[in-house]
Amino acid sequence: MTAEPLHTTSWPVPPLDGYTVDDLLSLPDLPPHTELIDGSLVFVSPQRSFHSMAIDLLVSGLRRTAPPELRVRREMTVVIDKRNGPEPDITVVRAEAVRSREETYYEVGDVVLAVEVVSPESEARDYDTKPHKYANAGIPHFWRVEMTNSDARPVVHVFELDEEKRAYRPIGFHHNQLKLTVPFTIDIDLTEIDQL
Repeated sequence: MTAEPLHTTSWPVPPLDGYTVDDLLSLPDLPPHTELIDGSLVFVSPQRSFHSMAIDLLVSGLRRTAPPELRVRREMTVVIDKRNGPEPDITVVRAEAVRSREETYYEVGDVVLAVEVVSPESEARDYDTKPHKYANAGIPHFWRVEMTNSDARPVVHVFELDEEKRAYRPIGFHHNQLKLTVPFTIDIDLTEIDQL
């Protein structure tokens, strides 16, 4: 009987000063949805069904209502600076930022809305780290989406940038219907998640 060779994973060794966005965009064989936060690579755990369904529901609703000068993208890197390239679950960007179908990132200045759907493994990043970075970088609108305990439907916490403080202020939360006038007129029936 011959022994099977051990399968080993070769993880990249971080540079002394941490990774950069250039590294994130060029390192081969990174797992899907790898993010760069403060020079560290963050690997995302497998997602639960709610996470995927909430993203699908919101992307569909946003695309249906977005004006022609905006585009809706899911799970694309946003370059904030050379040491930060997070990947919001949903991003609304200016149409002129869309360059090709092969692009892998957007510049933070082109982002109008960043949306994070909270997962157990990403809770601290979605509540604190990423909103702080998005606000400091000037993204005007931020939504945090969570699953309710009562009916397992999404609740959307809506925030708007206080430009002077470079921090988000809450402007409401929506459980069954997401109806807003900013950043554009939005009307999404959140109960439709039951049909997905």
